[in-house]
Amino acid sequence: MKSHFLLKGLAAAAFLLGATFSAQAEDALARVKAAGTMKVGTETAFAPFDFIDAGEHAGLNVDVFAELGKELGVEIEWIALPWEGVLPGLEAGKFDMVAGPATITKARMERYRFTPPVAEATVAILKKAGDTSITKPEDIAGKKIGVGKATAQLAQLQGYSEKLPEKVDIREYPAFTESYADLAAGRIAGVANSLPNIAFVASQRKDTFEVVQPPFGQKAYFGFIGTKDADHAPLMDAIDAALLKMKGDGRLAKLQEKWFGASFDTPDAVTDPSF
Repeated sequence: MKSHFLLKGLAAAAFLLGATFSAQAEDALARVKAAGTMKVGTETAFAPFDFIDAGEHAGLNVDVFAELGKELGVEIEWIALPWEGVLPGLEAGKFDMVAGPATITKARMERYRFTPPVAEATVAILKKAGDTSITKPEDIAGKKIGVGKATAQLAQLQGYSEKLPEKVDIREYPAFTESYADLAAGRIAGVANSLPNIAFVASQRKDTFEVVQPPFGQKAYFGFIGTKDADHAPLMDAIDAALLKMKGDGRLAKLQEKWFGASFDTPDAVTDPSF
């Protein structure tokens, strides 16, 4: 009788051990598919990529990830945080990847894996409509210019400021929406953000804002972000394949047209960012 119970106990232990090893062997893609849900981190103050419109989560990201969810056969669960907490949240495992999107830079590529670009990210200046004191990018010398905290746009503005005869008075904001409010109120002279973002803002409030042409930043692109570890590689491979499929069949261009009023000629991958 004792040997019978011992054998049952050993069998149960072996089953549990096998189940543990099986769970450990599953990669991120397998776990996402098994759960039927992919958790995506983002901030919701980065129109037209990600924002709240009349209480609803909207933007290019929402539409693109809806298509990605269909391609992977999973639902998308959104987790919103201030931008400075999004990438640390990814590293802490709070979600499977980040929508963002983020400007693809050399420093970020060393730490994270990026998807194929989803839009251009070259930085330009948004000013108040009718402000004749800023007609070209270099006119921001000595002026108060808003920009998002912990962003590639901030780094670009800082670098550009060093080249001007008088440094820019840079004002950092937790969210770009706050900088737009200060610009409208006349508390700052401009906002430095990527061209797709400010073009969208200006199109929504033509009597309030204008885009200063040309952009002052180096040519750059936006991509979604994941971790570089082997565990997440199959998930990122699947996302990359789905995005390239969307690019090839025209779905991505249609969504760009919807949210930006134009489509972008983007490379299939960025391997050597300009900065």
